[in-house]
Amino acid sequence: MNHLLSDRINSLATSQTLAMAALARELKAQGKDIISLSLGEPDFNTPDFIKEAAKKAIDDNYSTYSPVDGYVELKEAICRKFKRDNDLDYKPANIVVSTGAKQSLYNIAQCMLNDGDEVILPAPYWVSYFEIVKMAGGIPVEVPTSVESNFKITADELAKAITPKTKMIWYSSPCNPSGSVYTREELTALSKVLENHPNIFVVSDEIYEHINFAGNFCSIASIPGMFDRTITVNGVAKAFAMTGWRIGYIGAPEFIAKACTKMQGQVTSGANSIAQRATITAVDADPSVLNEMVSAFKGRRDLVVKMIQDIPGMKINVPDGAFYAFPDVSSYFGKTLRGKLIKNADDLSMYLLAEANVACVTGDAFGNPDCIRLSYATSEEQLVKAFTQIKEALA
Repeated sequence: MNHLLSDRINSLATSQTLAMAALARELKAQGKDIISLSLGEPDFNTPDFIKEAAKKAIDDNYSTYSPVDGYVELKEAICRKFKRDNDLDYKPANIVVSTGAKQSLYNIAQCMLNDGDEVILPAPYWVSYFEIVKMAGGIPVEVPTSVESNFKITADELAKAITPKTKMIWYSSPCNPSGSVYTREELTALSKVLENHPNIFVVSDEIYEHINFAGNFCSIASIPGMFDRTITVNGVAKAFAMTGWRIGYIGAPEFIAKACTKMQGQVTSGANSIAQRATITAVDADPSVLNEMVSAFKGRRDLVVKMIQDIPGMKINVPDGAFYAFPDVSSYFGKTLRGKLIKNADDLSMYLLAEANVACVTGDAFGNPDCIRLSYATSEEQLVKAFTQIKEALA
């Protein structure tokens, strides 16, 4: 029946992270003891002070439609957060609140891209960038990186990727899936390249900003000359363990913010009213409230890197943020394990699901076919069990 559907949906790839998570759930339901390291979701609960704010919002009857671009009190709180954490002087007119940072990204693509516009994606990139750009008629241009370069692009690589059709560059820092964090020096070098191309806009996805083990986080919009050409994307899903609350936001030049509001007004209108009121409390909180969670992730990061380094044939960088490991597993390609030929990362992911009972995601989905992504947003006990089973399955 696919011929009855639009070309748009037929050409759209399914999200590999969601597909693998669904498969893991299916196998669990069949009674298999699957350890899922496939989803990007903190295994912590939303902090109580945020939940209390949501309960108060219910009691205060915040039950009507919210403004399309977000409550003004929330936009003011987001401006305070941008100033406090990123040294960025946004005004409420620069802010648009959406139903998750994914909608923020979708709005940007729909508002900024025409057919044939090129968008540079340093690879690996978050799985949905590619399809969101494609849906808007844009052409994703992948710039490959490797475990040796800590999965970061250089100024030279950026310069070589730019063509007369380049409209934007999209990247995340800390990066999903590699955990890499760009330093101020690295972003300054990239900005110098962009000085020669004043019409190129940058999307800086900073959703993992606070899950950062290196410190000194830098927003590219804070670098001289970049503020008026950067769209800063953030949200509360990862840092505050609010994935299901679905609140993301942008700080952007006013004409882009207006365009995103216009787009959103025809698609979803304003984001959930209760979640927005709770988010005011979240973004106003001192980031030190997250120390315990960040410390737990750092401990797991150290554990996971050590366990991966102990598996012959896997190469790993030391991620500086987020909660993912992205090992290079290409040494297994062409080998036969337990009678199964491993041709690529897709094969290895399915092999680990079948033989190690561990769900991960192929690096192909993130634009790096040599790697797999493993989330360490689960207990140390589960991680030790998972990597013990992975090591045995690959022996």
